[in-house]
Amino acid sequence: MAEAEETTVSTEEQQQQEQFLEPDSSSSGPGDSQPAARAESTEPRAAAAVSLTLTPDQFKRRKFFVLRPGSLNQALKDIDALVDKEVDGTVHSIWLMVEVDHWNNEKERIVLITENSLLVCKYDFVMFNCDQVQRIPLNFVDRISHGAFTFPKHSLIQRDGEGVRVFWDRLREPSFISRWNPFAIDFPFVTFTNHPVRNVNDTLAALCDIEKFREQLKDAALRAHSIKPVPGKANGVLVLNQPLLIEAYVGLMSFLGNQNKLGYCMARGNIGF
Repeated sequence: MAEAEETTVSTEEQQQQEQFLEPDSSSSGPGDSQPAARAESTEPRAAAAVSLTLTPDQFKRRKFFVLRPGSLNQALKDIDALVDKEVDGTVHSIWLMVEVDHWNNEKERIVLITENSLLVCKYDFVMFNCDQVQRIPLNFVDRISHGAFTFPKHSLIQRDGEGVRVFWDRLREPSFISRWNPFAIDFPFVTFTNHPVRNVNDTLAALCDIEKFREQLKDAALRAHSIKPVPGKANGVLVLNQPLLIEAYVGLMSFLGNQNKLGYCMARGNIGF
C-alpha cells in the first residue's frame, strides 16, 4: 500500500509539472482549437512589425493625396477639359511640379506644355477641382534659367536641390511692393522644383523629371516663336545655367509652411488640407 501511495503521489506531481510547463488545453472544445486561435492572433502582429520598417520619408510620402488610386488620373482628366483648343492648341506633355514663389513658399502644381501655352494649374486633390490656371503664351517665353537656389548674403533661409525658372518679360522688373508682398502674383517669371513623390515609382519619376521638362519647354517655345513671332520682341529662347536667386531674408512663414507641407494636398490627422 505504501508503494502504491508513493506511485500515486509521484504521478500527481508529474502531472502538475506537465500542466505548469505546457499551455492549458483543457478548456472546453477540441484540444487543437486553442493553439490554432493563438497562431491566427500572431499573424496581424507580424504584419504590424513589417509596416514599422518604413522610413520616415516613405511614411510622409504616403500622406500625399496625389498618390491615392485614381487621384492623378482624375486630375489630368479635369484639367484636360479646361484646355482651350483654339488658344492653347493640343497638349504635348503633362508634369507634376512644385512652384517656389518669391517668398520661398512651395506650392503643388500640375503643369501642361501645349502647342501655344504653358499652363500652371493649382489642383485640389481633396475636392477634385482645379482652383486656378495661369496661362503663359509660349511665344512670350524668352529665357529659361536652371541651377541651384541661392539667397541674399544676409538671408537666414536655405534650400537644397535645383530648379527651373521661366521668364516671359525680361524688360519688366518686379516692383518694390510686389517683392515684399507674399501674395503678389504679378511677377514675370515662375520657378519650379522637384515634387517630393518623384522617387515613389517610375511613372511619377517621369512626371516629375524637371530636366526633361526644361528641354521640352525650350523646344515648344522655339516652335511657338517661329510660328507666331511677337512684333518688336527678339525671337528665340535663351537658356542659362545659373543660380536661381530668391530674395527672401527671414522666411518664417515659408519655414512653417514648407515644414508642414501646407502647399500640398495631404492627409493631416483627421483633416485633409
